[in-house]
Amino acid sequence: MVTESFDLPLVFHLGAAFLFGLTGALAALKRHYDLIGLFTLALVTGVGGGLIRDGLFIQNGPPLVTQNSEYLLVIVAACLVAMFFGERINRLQKAFAFVDALGLAIYAVVGVQMSLQAGLAEAPAVLVGVVNACGGGLLRDILVREEPLVFKPGQFYALAAFVGSGLFALLEIQFKMAAPAAALLTIVVTFVFRALAIQFNWKTSPILKIPVEADTAADGKPNS
Repeated sequence: MVTESFDLPLVFHLGAAFLFGLTGALAALKRHYDLIGLFTLALVTGVGGGLIRDGLFIQNGPPLVTQNSEYLLVIVAACLVAMFFGERINRLQKAFAFVDALGLAIYAVVGVQMSLQAGLAEAPAVLVGVVNACGGGLLRDILVREEPLVFKPGQFYALAAFVGSGLFALLEIQFKMAAPAAALLTIVVTFVFRALAIQFNWKTSPILKIPVEADTAADGKPNS
């Protein structure tokens, strides 16, 4: 159980929503979406993980995003920033990736803390932390009909979220560390881990490299 009730300040939630919303808005611009598509993809990416957390796992009243108008305002802000500064941001993709790493770290902690406060056990709470951090990107990729990045080998991302979620639960539950200190330490460690993965291009690898066979028709002949 949670040793101490602690909520990260709303500015942390909003900051993470803005950062992820911006990635969704940039993805929409690259696909030449209109204003509706731009806002929808930014919204899903920015708060999708939180909606999954509150609607599927915690189910304790309305989702947090619907209890504060500020969430929608920061999504609108993310859309505006993408519209007016999108080209400059794209030229600074590596720097922006480091900023995104901070959002990942915050959302991992938020997901675990809210889950523990809702009475979830430690392992499910860690799972929710990962979903909170990666869920928005997963929904974004599904909406634009792309194979979700989180499923493919690449730079440590979901792994960074798992490290952060597990570390926070370990510090607070097992080591009885004060929740504010555990949260801040976890955010720093998760951010550094993700930043190192970006800097040195640390990547996951496929479990098995099975060759893809050509599709065959019912008579056993390859399809043209």
